[in-house]
Amino acid sequence: MMDRGLFLAASASAGVLGSMKLVAAADETTPAAAVDPATAIASYVTGFDARALPALAVQRANLAFIDSLGVMLAGSRSEPAHLIAEMVREERAAPVTTIAGHALRTSPQLGALANGVALHALDYDVTTTAGQPTAALVPALLAVAEAHHATPAEVFAAYNIGFDVALRLLRACPDYATKTGWHATGTVGTVAAAVACAKLLRASPAAIVTAIGISSSLASGLSVNFGTMTKPLHAGQAARNAVMAATLATRGFTASPVALGGGNGYFVDFCRDLEWSTAPFADLGTRSELAETGFKVKPYACGGLGHTAIDAALAVRAQLSGHIDEIAEVHVGVTKYAAKFVKTTYPTDIESSKFSVPYVIATSFVHGTPRLSTFSAAGVADAKVKAFATKIAVAPDPEYGDSVDPNAARVVAVLAGGRRVESLVKYPIGSPQTPMSNAQIEAKFLDCAVPTLDLATARATFAAWHSLSTQPSFAALWPVLHARA
Repeated sequence: MMDRGLFLAASASAGVLGSMKLVAAADETTPAAAVDPATAIASYVTGFDARALPALAVQRANLAFIDSLGVMLAGSRSEPAHLIAEMVREERAAPVTTIAGHALRTSPQLGALANGVALHALDYDVTTTAGQPTAALVPALLAVAEAHHATPAEVFAAYNIGFDVALRLLRACPDYATKTGWHATGTVGTVAAAVACAKLLRASPAAIVTAIGISSSLASGLSVNFGTMTKPLHAGQAARNAVMAATLATRGFTASPVALGGGNGYFVDFCRDLEWSTAPFADLGTRSELAETGFKVKPYACGGLGHTAIDAALAVRAQLSGHIDEIAEVHVGVTKYAAKFVKTTYPTDIESSKFSVPYVIATSFVHGTPRLSTFSAAGVADAKVKAFATKIAVAPDPEYGDSVDPNAARVVAVLAGGRRVESLVKYPIGSPQTPMSNAQIEAKFLDCAVPTLDLATARATFAAWHSLSTQPSFAALWPVLHARA
């Protein structure tokens, strides 16, 4: 017998079809294009069998957690994370969950908020389609896992589910990332993380539909705030709202069962006049987004849309070995999509330095590979970097300007005598096409985790996370995250 939530969702499908603006594809009238997304997600979640996951999906989920843990510890030392932690401290909530890098425990919702901000504060977390739409997953799931004693295997299964849902939300509206000003970390991330948390809470199909409805109303995030502390707040808010939505849904709270595809719902309002379709939800459970699409592990702690340009600049620098001072001008060609989000002016603070092409390219030429310390007040004030930045011009690339995938970048250095040295990079280091080695991943983790952890503890933690999905609990993790008072 169908429960009430799913019955309402199914019976409202006609309303969904009436309000949808279907893509103009040959199969737009097929049943797949008319699937009710909430019903499809609920069926997928309740029937999910982690044993059927491809080995690559399990491996990548483990990698996502290893990387996120290190980045979260590094981000816990940032100013945005400290400000959020102090606010959380003043709330005096029940000490249930751990805040990374702090001698403080709080409620699941506030823990998800604080850890979400820490994870995203350095812009060093994993990226995939349209940036970091999955940034809320790890902080939300860790908060629920600690509060409800979930096992690593259960959390990893929920992560796979959230990742699948996030990428289908984006595929439902192909132009969402390029033609709107919404920040997918906050808009897509809230709904995807709510579904993942609902799985961890063993929600019924009806409660999953409700969690989707609640989180659809809580989703938010404007890209105008890139380069400010509010960008990582989008991740923290998404994680907190995901925990709230899933928790309320399991307790009988109500929401529209067609909040995703219905009139004045998620797709209608977030996509506005863009074409969208619920067809991507028809194949839930038949393909793994983690295995087939994957994500990028960031080698640099800055906006991902500038990473191909950094890689290209480093390649040119290597070719010019010892002749950097002879460069008269540098031309950086990026995609028009990247140009919407990167900055072409020199930064005034740490947050804006992460999105400034003149800064990241200048520091790459002057000092080499950007490190965590690159994005600091001292880095921004570096006189040599400032002087070099005046030589840099940014414009859409003549060949790849209209591209989204790959997010190609071309760097051309023109020397004083007229000689030109050029590098074109289509896929950045850390992407599925150009993956980082295990040694590079460990080096990043240690760079992030130390000095919050001592080196021996950081190495042991990294080693343990390789087999975490097979461990009976997270018992060994919480003391590592919890800073000494």
